Formats: sequence, structure tokens, C-alpha cells
Amino acid sequence: MTRRVVVTGLGAVTAAGHTAEETWQAMLAGRSGIGPITLFDPEPYPVRIQAEVKNFELGDRVDAKQQRYMNRGVTFGVAAALEALADSGLVIDEGNAEEVGVVFSSGAGGTDMIIEHQRILEEKGPRRITPFLVANTIPDAASGHIAITTGARGPNVAVVAACATGGATLGEAFETVRRGDAVAVIAGSSEAVLLPIYHATWCSMRALAGDNEHPEKALKPFDLNRDGFIAGEGGCSMIIEDYEHAKARGARVYCEIIGYGTSNDAFDMIALHETGRGLKRAVNAAIRKAGIDPAEIDYINPHGSGTPLNDRVETLVFKEVMGEAAYRTTVSSVKPITGHCMGASGSVEALACVMAIRDQKVPPTINYTTPDPECDLDYVPNVARQRRVKVSLTTSVGLGGHNSCLIFREAE
Repeated sequence: MTRRVVVTGLGAVTAAGHTAEETWQAMLAGRSGIGPITLFDPEPYPVRIQAEVKNFELGDRVDAKQQRYMNRGVTFGVAAALEALADSGLVIDEGNAEEVGVVFSSGAGGTDMIIEHQRILEEKGPRRITPFLVANTIPDAASGHIAITTGARGPNVAVVAACATGGATLGEAFETVRRGDAVAVIAGSSEAVLLPIYHATWCSMRALAGDNEHPEKALKPFDLNRDGFIAGEGGCSMIIEDYEHAKARGARVYCEIIGYGTSNDAFDMIALHETGRGLKRAVNAAIRKAGIDPAEIDYINPHGSGTPLNDRVETLVFKEVMGEAAYRTTVSSVKPITGHCMGASGSVEALACVMAIRDQKVPPTINYTTPDPECDLDYVPNVARQRRVKVSLTTSVGLGGHNSCLIFREAE
């Protein structure tokens, strides 16, 4: 018997806010977290802006000794997970610990710690390298730390799918609960790769938006003049739970998850296939699993990276899947608010889908001024909009051809 699956808790740390609510309010207000680079010297680089999480500390929420071995991305993930757990009201104890799982990951892992310890190795020698390095730089470091911190002893995996990681982790958590392997899962993703080595790579790819003088206006998804993405960091978590279990304990339910699809383009390590064949397969799979008519989709939060190819291909996919109904839905990208959070982006953008159902509002696509004839849907330009949202959908795409799609519905 497949189970109904709902969202009962939310948590987030982004450049736009240190909680889920702060992040959501920034999305609605169109308040960008993109600004000048402060984490390293930006002078040698042609692009000198990114979306950094500023003034954030875990504080006393996690034991100081445990924190010492967390990479930056893990701290974002643990904070988001603890917020989501508190928001859900779910108490993990000896009676249910083995029924609560964790599906949490990052796209890259703790590269910051690897780089730092390479420096220590070169300057001070091998005896100064911590024995905890490997355990805390792998992509599943956050899932391990979250389990240790919360006591969750159920299924625990880390799903890595580049920039589609966030969507894949939430989708696999949905499947874990749906098939009855856990009554609840702490799910999500986090990432912190705002490092010189990655920034140099993105600059070499010529993939970044380059308006250094106006950081908050640089990223322009779906606009005719879009010229690339802006990197960000952060983490987002959801408590994904069996509906009957949530109802029995009197939990507040944000919405129901009804569909998940995943696929690969099998085409190129960087570029989407120009027909959108892989992403279309993921979207169709999610819709089929959800058992809905595509015309029922009220709001889409796309990958919306602001690169010329991505935005055109996503628009094409939505029109091919939905037909004329695509022109009646609303589509908006929140990446100009949070930056492109890499492996965390799918989770952060799923947050927007859940909150759109909660508040019956859709966030805007800011910096949209010049329509592109090839991107001709309703992108909610610049100002949030009140509208009926019963069903929302989010898509993510990642290096290596990864695609994911999630569908949420108002809980009945």
C-alpha cells in the first residue's frame, strides 16, 4: 500500500535569510541577497559578485566539538534541519528513532575543508592533518551530522545529482515514506562552494552574469538580456511525513507531495539537450505519478538559472508538456534572490512551491524588463502576485545531465 506523503516542517539558511520564513519573505519582496564578494579577494576575477550567507553561526544548537569538524555547507544543512524539525513539532525519541530517516546531501561536499587542509599539509606537514577530514568532506557529511544531532536512526542516504541534488533528495525522501520505509524523513540539501577555485572555473566557462556595479540586478532569468547565473550558498530542509502519522499526532500540514520524476539527458556534461528531452521526461514522470492533468498546475518554480540555453529549454518543456495551459500558469525564478545555490538550489526552490500554497501568493522574477520571444510565458515580472495555488511544480537541472521534478498539492 502506498502512503500519502505531506510536508510538516520547513527550515532554511540562505543569502536572503537565516530561516525559512525570512527567506520566503525576501522572495516575495524581491529582496536580493546578491552582493560584492567578501569571502575571498575578488580583484583578479572578471565577475566580483555572489550570494553569500553573512553573519551566520550555529551557536549552541550543536555541541561545539561536533561543530569544529563541520564544513561550512554542513553547518547550513544542520541548521536548516533543526529548524524544520522544530517547526514540525516532531519529537524523536527511543520509541520512534528507527522510523525517522534522513535524506540529505550536497552536490560537491566539503571542498572548503579539503583546500584548507591541503594548505596545512604543504605548510606544516602530514602530522597536522585531522583524522576527521575524510568523514567531514564527503557529500553525505550533512546526513551523518543530522542523524547524530537529532538521533534519527532510520534510512539514511545522500543523493548526489549536481545542481539537481535538492530536488532528488526531496524526491527520494518522498519515495521512502510513500513505500513505508519510514514514517518521517528529514530531507534537503546544503552547499557552500563560494571558493576561488570554483569561481575561477565559472568565469572560465563564461557562465556568470557580469554586472559588478549592480549586483542585485545582475541575474535576469527569462529576460532577453540574460547573460548567466550568480553563485550562491545555503541549505534548506523539509520534514516529509506519512499523512496518517502526521494527522495522528496533530501536526500542521503545509501541503502534500504527489509527484516526483527524475531522468538524465545522456547528452553533455554541461549543456542541456536543446530539445529538453531529459527534463521533459522527468516532468512527465512526476505528472504521471501525481495522477493530475497538467492544466491543474497553478505555479511553476523552474531551475531558472538565467543562462540563455537553460531558460529557453525550460520554457519549451513547459509548453510541450502543458500545451495551451502553460500560458495560464505562473512561472517565476527565485535565483535572483538567493543566487544559484548549486546542490542546495532544488530544496530552496521547493520551499517557494510549498509557501506559495500556504500563502496563496507567488514570488516574482525580479530584473525582468525585456521579453524574449522564445520565453513567452507569465514569469510574474518584478512584483509578487496573489493567486489561487492548489498545485505547484518545481524543476531542477544539473551538470552531468541530471533532471528532477517535484509536484506539491494543497492538502485536503
